[in-house]
Amino acid sequence: MDNELIQQLGDQLYDAFVSQSTLVPFTTRYPDITLEDGYRIQERFIQRRLSAGERIVGKKIGVTSKPVQDFLGVFQPDFGQLTSAMVYAEGDAIDLDGLIQPKAEAEVAFVLKEDLIGPGITAMDVIRATDYVVPCFEIVDSRIDDWQIKIQDTVADNASCGVYVLGKTQGDPRMIDLTLAGMVLEKNGELLSTSAGAAVQGSPANAVAWLANTLGELGIPFRAGEVILSGSQSQLVPVTDGDTLTCTVGDLGACTVTFKGRTAVERKQEGAA
Repeated sequence: MDNELIQQLGDQLYDAFVSQSTLVPFTTRYPDITLEDGYRIQERFIQRRLSAGERIVGKKIGVTSKPVQDFLGVFQPDFGQLTSAMVYAEGDAIDLDGLIQPKAEAEVAFVLKEDLIGPGITAMDVIRATDYVVPCFEIVDSRIDDWQIKIQDTVADNASCGVYVLGKTQGDPRMIDLTLAGMVLEKNGELLSTSAGAAVQGSPANAVAWLANTLGELGIPFRAGEVILSGSQSQLVPVTDGDTLTCTVGDLGACTVTFKGRTAVERKQEGAA
């Protein structure tokens, strides 16, 4: 793709983000789109958000666990940028009015105390550079029609980033076996799923090392203080007004999130009824 088209598609994603609308998949409109094209589109999309006043606060790894891969039909990890506009504090209800077609996923977040600059980063390097880990929820969202995405679509769409919330319980990754630590996910008090950290690339630390090395090859470092979402350990969970989700990670603690309002898709459906 030439640079002019890359810019146009990034601008279309930004306009869809602002207007809470969706686009026909890029892979439908441009069958020859490459993964590199997707990341260049993502860069333009993020540039527009930064120009509007947001700032980068971290990174996310997506499509790491089998349940998410099976749901999306995407079978390799991707990454996106976390911005200051995506952050919710635990205890704050997530406002669905600001989202299009959200789904929640439970995972572990790493908060760094040191820079990490790949390539050559190992899981042990990740552990040493981490200040603390917390259970968290990422609420993914898509600017692509009805989640009909291939890897190029979700990459362009900033790895389908929506918003995220970090739990309040902070753990030392040197004292917790993140590979074996079990995670229990509940929705409205009912058990949805159980998993272990090994579901994410063998270990959440492995996933973070992969991203540090991938970004390092592109000249993009992890910086001290950044939040790194290591990838979902759960299925993707649709959410609606009044829902409450809790994920509990063994030896680490729990994160609980509630939701209020109506998504853009729900409002559209109600208007058409």
